[in-house]
Amino acid sequence: MTIEPVTELGSGGALRVPRARLVPPSAPPSSYTAAVERYLTGAGIAKSSARIYRISLTTWGWMLAGEPAPTGPARRGAKPPVFPVTAIDDPALPETLAELAAARADEMDADTVNRELSIARKAIGWWQRQGWIVSDPTIGIERRPAPPDRTKALAENEIAALWRLDVALREKTFWKMLYESAARADEVLCLNVEDLYPQDKRGKITAKGGAVEWIHWQSGTAQLLPRLIAHRTRGPLFLTDRKAPAGTPTLDVCEEIGRARLSYRRAEEIFEENTRLLANPLASPDDIEDLDGWTLHRLRHSALTHDAEDGTSTPMLLARSRHASVRSLERYARPGVDAVARHVAERDPAARRRT
Repeated sequence: MTIEPVTELGSGGALRVPRARLVPPSAPPSSYTAAVERYLTGAGIAKSSARIYRISLTTWGWMLAGEPAPTGPARRGAKPPVFPVTAIDDPALPETLAELAAARADEMDADTVNRELSIARKAIGWWQRQGWIVSDPTIGIERRPAPPDRTKALAENEIAALWRLDVALREKTFWKMLYESAARADEVLCLNVEDLYPQDKRGKITAKGGAVEWIHWQSGTAQLLPRLIAHRTRGPLFLTDRKAPAGTPTLDVCEEIGRARLSYRRAEEIFEENTRLLANPLASPDDIEDLDGWTLHRLRHSALTHDAEDGTSTPMLLARSRHASVRSLERYARPGVDAVARHVAERDPAARRRT
């Protein structure tokens, strides 16, 4: 509730002394799902980030309704519960939520858990400022310690094995573009055909914060793009295999063939499923359902690491990665396993004597 000064005209046009008028907050949306959409549009979340935010907040929707969030294959196509956003103020929710969040944290990696918690708290804070809810039931839920992963950059032979996989043209083009451009997966998925400049091997993307920036690719992507685009002139570059369901936003539908933009979640699932045996070379194909594959982010990480190993300057790495500071770039510039192996081999005294 805010107080707004009001000045009124009296009889004969004389000004009366200002008085205060109470201005009630806006009415809360009818459902949690509607509150999520209001947050994504009202808080100025960049289009490239909105997909990730929506997925995370949908996951939290189950837990805020007192239910465990589905994981793995069960998550795809699952219908989130319908409840009013004001239910977040239920005094019994914090205890239940803490138990559900702890159970989920035991099944997921720390980076994912921490990212989802951060997104949920940002949304809750925004809803509080709108006057829709009062409490924050996530208070008391701690971030999980995430030990640094020194193996995120794929070795060059792993990248080569990835290109040999028998996958659809869409996946080949998407993966090549991610590696050759070192761009973020959500940015590339937001590309439209009209954003491309094929003759210059570049495209316009909307980066974090809404800035319009360039990404650049190489010959591998350039050779695949014409086949992927075919005769299309507009609309999402990477499309689903089926017709867009009713209610899909117009900007996410190709008007020429009626298919929807490929989602980050589905793109990640496809990559993870196809790389399980590459990520676990000693495993049996019979155990593929129990294995974990690679994440899309590892293509960006690998590209920047391999550039650093080849002697690319820091200013160029910053421009290529589009990081704001050298500090953000540090984790990518760490030499990978192949570079360290070459360094050790080149300094092996026995090898020198044999040479």
